[in-house]
Amino acid sequence: MSTSEVMPNSPSSSGKSASPGDRAAAEYDPMGDELLYKEEELDGHDPQRLPRPEATEPLQVMWEYVTVLTLVHIVALLAVVPPFFGYLFTWPAFIAAIAGHFVFGMLGITIGYHRLLTHRGFTCPKWLEHTLAILGMCNLQDSPARWVAIHRMHHQHSDHQPDPHSPLASFLWGHVGWVVCRHRDLDRTSRYERYVRDLLRDPFYLKLERKDGWFFVFLAHAIVLSVIGGVIGLAISGGDWSVALQHYLSWAVWAVAVRTVFVLHGTWSVNSLGHVFGYRNYETRDHSTNNWLVALISHGEGWHNNHHAAPRAARHGHKWYEFDMSWGVIRLLEMVGLAKNVQRPKAVSVAGKTIS
Repeated sequence: MSTSEVMPNSPSSSGKSASPGDRAAAEYDPMGDELLYKEEELDGHDPQRLPRPEATEPLQVMWEYVTVLTLVHIVALLAVVPPFFGYLFTWPAFIAAIAGHFVFGMLGITIGYHRLLTHRGFTCPKWLEHTLAILGMCNLQDSPARWVAIHRMHHQHSDHQPDPHSPLASFLWGHVGWVVCRHRDLDRTSRYERYVRDLLRDPFYLKLERKDGWFFVFLAHAIVLSVIGGVIGLAISGGDWSVALQHYLSWAVWAVAVRTVFVLHGTWSVNSLGHVFGYRNYETRDHSTNNWLVALISHGEGWHNNHHAAPRAARHGHKWYEFDMSWGVIRLLEMVGLAKNVQRPKAVSVAGKTIS
């Protein structure tokens, strides 16, 4: 993809009628480093049901992605199937899966993709930003730029057209349906670059948009982790290659597939459960909720109503009992000088309630 394809003219200049997604993108203005999205002006309508985004109709399933996701889920299920469980379970792989949930899920997705790249809740050295982005790509959740574009579009139109993944269309759509169906306003960089101009100024992210570079990062990390498992098996067995093979497969199942599935559903649950079940601290214009279970499995992302009330804030847990591990990590980075300009929610007021 050439640079000219990444930086197209506005949809309005093409002479064609713009779709809702095109109009939303045309209205989007990052406003420099101060605000990374501009909320849509709404008429106050609060729908209980919402059609799927116009840009997804007629539905077109992305079978290549469905195949990859299905294979990862099948491999993960081998971890609990009786004929395979005994052979595929090893303690090193199990520990690696738990550690990976924090390293790849929390650092990569929650802190990297979401709070840093999407909302610019803090700044950090480029080497650290790129490292967090690489960790995020190891979760099978698309490139950093596309992930950010989708999420910024969601915030601009949350639970209103053309929100790409509102569960008001259906719970299944909000959880995973939107992931596997083509969205014509988000299927090429040239169509969603308006949401991520700040990222695409960086050659690192621009290169990842070409030829699905993010997917090869995922494959590479899967191979590396599996090989590490094999080496550990070889070391603890004194050179027994059958044990090395067992540990290789164990790490492929637990450290890669099981962990990836847990991180995927943790992220997806924020979009589905986080707009249906839970309590609300703030009367935002959408259906976002705070859900302790989602917060637990997504390292603090489940305090979703708080997040929609103060999108740029790096801290999502606003009350003393709303534990937000990701915020703790960001605070630690701030204390050692690696995170700066950390955004806090103290000055935000929604419907008469001030965040303290």
